[in-house]
Amino acid sequence: MSAAPVSAAASITTERRVSIRDLRVRYTPESPLVLDGVDLDLHRGEMVALLGSSGSGKSTLMKALTGFAPITSGSVRADEFDVAHLGRGELRQLRSRVGQIFQQFNLIGRLSVLTNVLTGSLYAAGPVNMLGTFRSADRKRALELLDRVGIAHKAGDEARTLSGGQQQRVAIARALMQSPTLILADEPVASLDPTMSRVVLELLQSIARDEQIPVLVSLHVLPLALAHSDRIIGLRHGEIVVEGTTGELDAERLAPVYDTRDGEEDS
Repeated sequence: MSAAPVSAAASITTERRVSIRDLRVRYTPESPLVLDGVDLDLHRGEMVALLGSSGSGKSTLMKALTGFAPITSGSVRADEFDVAHLGRGELRQLRSRVGQIFQQFNLIGRLSVLTNVLTGSLYAAGPVNMLGTFRSADRKRALELLDRVGIAHKAGDEARTLSGGQQQRVAIARALMQSPTLILADEPVASLDPTMSRVVLELLQSIARDEQIPVLVSLHVLPLALAHSDRIIGLRHGEIVVEGTTGELDAERLAPVYDTRDGEEDS
């Protein structure tokens, strides 16, 4: 008799991969706070949706995790790294462990799908010759990852010939090529149609569960966040205004994230 399938909730552990405490960020001494007193933990095996209007601080929060946004006060720990106190070499090491996925895919269109995925291994692979030769072990892993995201049959095609959804899956495979301990996905479905948005988010959630990697994904669409994440964090004007599991939340409870009755508008 086969074993019963493990639920997504059962695969989430209490082991923290990210710990943020009382984080405040401002880009210049004269500018207002972009993040104001944010506390957040990310655990192995979970996908966390980050909701908020433009200007709420979602992208800045992600940048703070990899040292691309200044930490004005508070603490940010990703794995064993104390992000606020890293030197250049340590920052590079941290960033090599964080897979990043963006709205615009950031692929090199004239290169093959396989080569684009292989670029995720550059940190560990060492110099690559002018013909773009990678180690055979890396090529094997890249093909396995393309199969994992469902487009191994496109390995030899130029990236620019793929649809938007296919390109985003290439970007996910490239991020996995880093063997990341954390994945940050900043509006990864903003350029995709509803069907492909669901496909990409289901893929990211399965990666979080199967690979035991925390995935933090910023979104604008409430139904997608409720359907394809384990937990939701709602940011407004740089503060967390709503937090809970998807089982605890609904559109009504998430309304404060987008409430503009105070007359302020997000930039």
